[in-house]
Amino acid sequence: MLFFLLVMLAGGMPRTALASFTIEDENKLGKEFYDKLEKGNFILKNERANTFLTFLGERILAHSDKAPFAFKFSIIRSSAINAFATPGGYVYVNQGLINLVENEGQLAGVLAHEIAHINGRHIAEIVDRSQKINISTLAAVLAGALLGGGGELTAAVTGFSVAAATSLSLKYSRQQEESADRMGLAYLVAAGYDGKSMLDFLKIMRNYEYYSNTIPSYFLTHPGTDERSRYIDALLQTTYHQGGADQIIGNLRRIQTILLLDGKPPDANIRHFLKALKDHPDDTDVLYGLAVTEEKLGMVTESLEHFRKAVRLAPDDPEILRDMGITLFKLGRFDEARKNLRRATELQRNDLNANLYLGKTLLALGDMQNALRLFKELEERRPDDPEIYYNLAMAYGKTGGAGDSHYYFGLYFKKKGKVESALFHFKAALKEFSQNHPKAKEIQKEIDSLIR
Repeated sequence: MLFFLLVMLAGGMPRTALASFTIEDENKLGKEFYDKLEKGNFILKNERANTFLTFLGERILAHSDKAPFAFKFSIIRSSAINAFATPGGYVYVNQGLINLVENEGQLAGVLAHEIAHINGRHIAEIVDRSQKINISTLAAVLAGALLGGGGELTAAVTGFSVAAATSLSLKYSRQQEESADRMGLAYLVAAGYDGKSMLDFLKIMRNYEYYSNTIPSYFLTHPGTDERSRYIDALLQTTYHQGGADQIIGNLRRIQTILLLDGKPPDANIRHFLKALKDHPDDTDVLYGLAVTEEKLGMVTESLEHFRKAVRLAPDDPEILRDMGITLFKLGRFDEARKNLRRATELQRNDLNANLYLGKTLLALGDMQNALRLFKELEERRPDDPEIYYNLAMAYGKTGGAGDSHYYFGLYFKKKGKVESALFHFKAALKEFSQNHPKAKEIQKEIDSLIR
């Protein structure tokens, strides 16, 4: 699937554009590539994790050379150890790589290196040098960057290895890798991080390769690792020996926990967190991850026990309070849920899930006015979420607002793609308002849009 979308993407570019790969070309290809990945659900949609990565990337950008691109940082749903840049300022990091780093500085080093590739326009240089390259090979190389060069998916549809294709013409040269390391190391240190973080992570990946007997995908697209380690070490000894921080933004461990919860099945995660708990019995991130995993597995008693211990250790942690509140809501313990969720929203006002479940809890407790107020606020902030419309419909139904209830049920079913159900509720809503009422005109527009 991925290979085909890349062929479609690259196929839309004129062959002559490859002979002179301009900034406009880079922006176009990068944007189309991103859009295809997003449409294919390859990009992780987790606001907390994405915000962290963006903050970290922007910190590096603030201390780097100015580039003619609007940078965008994204997390790829993959356990492979890889990070890569595409034309136009797009930087991608796999979940697997984020979970492998030991500190924030190491992840910052990876981002600094990829930013340097973009600032150096290395991809454009490669394309310009390879004027005879065909579209299929370009697509295969981009697929190789994402799939890690392993080639299983691409080889299945093309009959050749992505790694082989990249080694022929479109892999970063050793000179480009050295340039990206030198620029990236300068960015990293200027941003306040210890330059040694970049070297340390290369060593971690070497150890990973040795013990797992698997070549990290990163090595296939970033050659000459041993040589890179030597000259980075030399730069640290001669130019960047002043040291620096390994953490500035903070909360990397929480992000790694969130990515584990998102990317791995609960039965795998529970083994991970139980093992970690033996070594770190008072680690709030471990307790939090274990509690969420246990709730997913239906181990409610154990889940609440670990949530409570985590809250005792970190009473003002909004994520722990929120997810404990959600667990209590699902158990029908609405008074306890309200207490936790209200505190979570006080600590983190923009947490949409905490506000959503607080609204649902207030609805269950019969506090219709406050529930409605919350859902209306969420409607403005999350207009594409059908669950908001469903809860608004329920709240209006319980307060006697039949017209509004039908209207929001109509929106809910429209978002779900159930046209007949949406039309039924919109038509029912229309009967509740006078012909001249502004809401009637709005409802009629919805009906017309579905009938056409």
